[in-house]
Amino acid sequence: MKKLTKRSWAEPYKMKMVELLKMTTRPQRVKAIKEAGFNTFLLKSDDVYIDLLTDSGTSAMSDRQWAGMMMGDESYAGSRNFYHLESAIQKYYGYKYIIPAHQGRGAENILSKILIKKGDVIPGNMYFTTTRLHQELAGGKFVDIIIDEAHDPNNEFPFKGNVDLEKLDKIVKKYGAKKIPYISIATNVNMAGGQPISMKNLKDLRAYTKKLGIRIIHDMTRVAENAYFIQQREKGYQTKTIKEIVFEICSYTDGATMSAKKDALVNIGGFMATNEWDVYEEARNLVVVYEGLHTYGGLAGRDMEAMAIGIEESVNDHHQRARVGQVEYLGHKMEEYGIPIVKPIGGHGIFVDAKAFLPHLTQDEFPAQALAAELFIDSGVRTMERGIVSAGRKANGENYYPKLELVRFTIPRRVYTQAHMDVIAESTAAVYARRDKIKGLKMIYEPKYLRFFQARFGQL
Repeated sequence: MKKLTKRSWAEPYKMKMVELLKMTTRPQRVKAIKEAGFNTFLLKSDDVYIDLLTDSGTSAMSDRQWAGMMMGDESYAGSRNFYHLESAIQKYYGYKYIIPAHQGRGAENILSKILIKKGDVIPGNMYFTTTRLHQELAGGKFVDIIIDEAHDPNNEFPFKGNVDLEKLDKIVKKYGAKKIPYISIATNVNMAGGQPISMKNLKDLRAYTKKLGIRIIHDMTRVAENAYFIQQREKGYQTKTIKEIVFEICSYTDGATMSAKKDALVNIGGFMATNEWDVYEEARNLVVVYEGLHTYGGLAGRDMEAMAIGIEESVNDHHQRARVGQVEYLGHKMEEYGIPIVKPIGGHGIFVDAKAFLPHLTQDEFPAQALAAELFIDSGVRTMERGIVSAGRKANGENYYPKLELVRFTIPRRVYTQAHMDVIAESTAAVYARRDKIKGLKMIYEPKYLRFFQARFGQL
């Protein structure tokens, strides 16, 4: 009899309601992607079968969250739901002062306007699109200080989100500490493939910045997923709970921005947090200008209530095991088919290496964009590009050429089944089998900012 070596996991929930999906034909999908200018962001959701465009605002809320929405206090000022949200953030994350926002980029806008002045430099562990843009619009310049391993999709270092302290030290010596308003630290680095930062690296970074009086600002969008990897991979944390690890991560930072549409399991919402009264006071003024009163920040009371409950659910060990476990299941299926993916498997999705998948296309032919379009044509699975299109242009108009040219298969939380993962992997394998026939693209329309959202392409 075969010895049982590893027990299977199962979702720690059951389904009470389902949404029927539209099934389409290949000719219908070809027509849809052409009308969308070969940009999956411009597809109509009704034409999509399995939607892996993003995990932002696409998660399924729990019965407790839906019940909480019925308790929405829609008072313009002083909603009870704000105080519940404030209490949840203080309890689970430890930050003192809270400013709600309609989503993460609203918080990034306010934070950048307060902390950044023209000529400042903001080091960080790999850029994120909206974060870097807000930093640039405020007059700052982002500088990448992530470890070199993060730029190599085949390197299996377990904490590819780590900061290279030598790179940071060179930046400090070049510009001076006064030119650095904060270090921008993301937990589970999105653009690197959902890769975590270790607790040791964060502690070392905190010790370094404390001597120089430099803040650490935490992009905590996927902090609970990062905590899961620390629990699984870092010595001394195997017996710690996700809740305890999340709180410790936050304790080494001075403030945060969060898109609650990811880890916190809501369809809309975010916040800015800080431990500094002066920063909070300025944010409390600016939020009225850009978002709404400081006790709602552009959100309905019901949305704040769902967020408060979602924060609590996000730090549940069983939830995170199933969430990351589903991503790992898809990643292992991809590996079985020989599909080149970013390793190790990350937290919120699988990132396919488009350079290795389509070696006959140059980066100027947008291989990741072309691959995302081809995947949709094959099966109706919607993914997204994370490469040269997402990277955008420098101030002088030249394209950034990131080392990573990826297609992101982002898994919404508590939405799809294991059978859906099988369909996704099999579709990708079918496209991989005919990869030599995939043509590159040319950009025929480019918006001024964040071009990956609205750019249009044509086939070469």
